[in-house]
Amino acid sequence: MIEAILYGLIAGILLCLTFGTVFFSLLQNSVDNGYRSGIKIAFGVVVCDAIFVVCALFGTAFLPEINHFEFYLTLFGVLLLLTMGVANLFKGTPRLAYPKTRFGNFLYYFSTGFVLNAINPINFITWVTLAAYLTNSLHYSNQERIVFMIMSLIGIFGTESALAIFAHKLKRFFTPKVVLAFNRTTGVVFIFIALQLAWTRLYDPLLAMLK
Repeated sequence: MIEAILYGLIAGILLCLTFGTVFFSLLQNSVDNGYRSGIKIAFGVVVCDAIFVVCALFGTAFLPEINHFEFYLTLFGVLLLLTMGVANLFKGTPRLAYPKTRFGNFLYYFSTGFVLNAINPINFITWVTLAAYLTNSLHYSNQERIVFMIMSLIGIFGTESALAIFAHKLKRFFTPKVVLAFNRTTGVVFIFIALQLAWTRLYDPLLAMLK
């Protein structure tokens, strides 16, 4: 059990140290809007990952079937990424409009983390692969697998929260030129991933729906 706890925590830390859309969004919002915004994004990511974990461990039969759900979720994610990317390219240090109420503020950042994590198919595949590896290679019991996954989620949330706080602490080093370059780089990354998602995951389903 101690091994499951330790390996799960290490796996969670390693899983979130990638230079994807969540990473850039978390850093940028932490610099622009404070570390709390980054922690809210991290919370959305972890909730999404928790759903992936449940599906990886227990299957997806218990989930309600929604026609074209993946297509519409991906479409929403592509539009979100394009909006954020274009805003970053042309507004320098942009902030998307979001509600000013406490709940609206939380919902905005939470949904950003959730959606950006959900639209990346690699995330779900990673959790499924991990679950299979724990069973077939490490021969973990169900209890050990659950503990491993819980510790992985804790590792992800802890590491991403630390990144948010770290980015906010380094805010003084983000001069206007550095912020402009960082935001434009982030914008290019967002637009590239949006176009890649549109081509690989929306084109064929859209043709099938139109037939």
